[in-house]
Amino acid sequence: MENFKKLTKKPLFLPIFCLILVLLINLIKSPDFFAIKISNGVLFGRVIDILNRGSEIAILAVGQTLVVAVSAGTDISVGSVMSLSACSCCMLLAGYGNTNVSALVMPIAVGMIAGVLMGGVCGAFNGALVSKLKIQPMVATLILFTAARAIGLLLCNNQITYIRVEEYKYLGNFIPGCPIPTPVFVAIAVILVVAIFLRKTALGLYIQSVGINSRAARISGINSDVICFICYVICGLCAGIAGIVASSRIYSADSNNIGLNYELDAILAVALGGNSLGGGKFNLAGSIIGAYTIQAITTTLLAMGVSTDVAPVFKAIIVIIIVVVQAPVFKAYMAARKAQKAHVKEAA
Repeated sequence: MENFKKLTKKPLFLPIFCLILVLLINLIKSPDFFAIKISNGVLFGRVIDILNRGSEIAILAVGQTLVVAVSAGTDISVGSVMSLSACSCCMLLAGYGNTNVSALVMPIAVGMIAGVLMGGVCGAFNGALVSKLKIQPMVATLILFTAARAIGLLLCNNQITYIRVEEYKYLGNFIPGCPIPTPVFVAIAVILVVAIFLRKTALGLYIQSVGINSRAARISGINSDVICFICYVICGLCAGIAGIVASSRIYSADSNNIGLNYELDAILAVALGGNSLGGGKFNLAGSIIGAYTIQAITTTLLAMGVSTDVAPVFKAIIVIIIVVVQAPVFKAYMAARKAQKAHVKEAA
């Protein structure tokens, strides 16, 4: 019993418990939920679909976690930056004004790198507003939340740009001969690179120090502005990578729909991961688990026949319950009630 109590106090207990709970509901509703089959040399099944479709949210959650931790604010522009990065990539590959091409103007790698760098530029813009001009994060990122999709439309000449080249589809779908969806590998690569970078350098410690008390961190010799700026750049790069994956998935740049509402899922993933939206200490693993929990909820609702228009309502209710359970105030309330019951029992 004591071991279980210790387990419940672990930071990742609630995020993992919530994910398992959602999966168990699926298993009860559909006994073949965990069934994985191979068709035409690729794996498919609902679990594979969750891992596949949740990859973009997981990538966004990585950057969003750092932004929340360092600035006690959220980047609400990541969905729009995804769209702009995708448009930048496809515009370069197809050539300005072309909307449906089967021959590329330049190599795919050049277009993809340019798209990711566009995300980094957007992150740098947000970071400069927050770190140098001291604008509140939500207000600062509201600029690109509003403008990035419009800029993407201008780059694509107000059209959906289709890249009908087989190699362009690999990043968002399957590489020939590999049964696992490519976005899963991209998400793993992003998570590993950021996790290793945070562990092997002092950046992780600096982020938490700045997030807890930026003034004290500055007095101790940490350049708070630079740390905050770096986090926003990383968040922008993650949004750029997610945008390229999303574009490759549909082999086109649809500025109006790529990354739509993904900023909300990324923020929820951070919250579901047990991270405080007030900044400071963070848990990257928790955010990743939260990202796949969000996708599991979405997949569950669609599997139950809930329409895509109504699904956000049920999704919001479920998320509210999970967030409330993880809230420090709720935990303190439950701890107080438990102590009160123990006191009454002892008195009796």
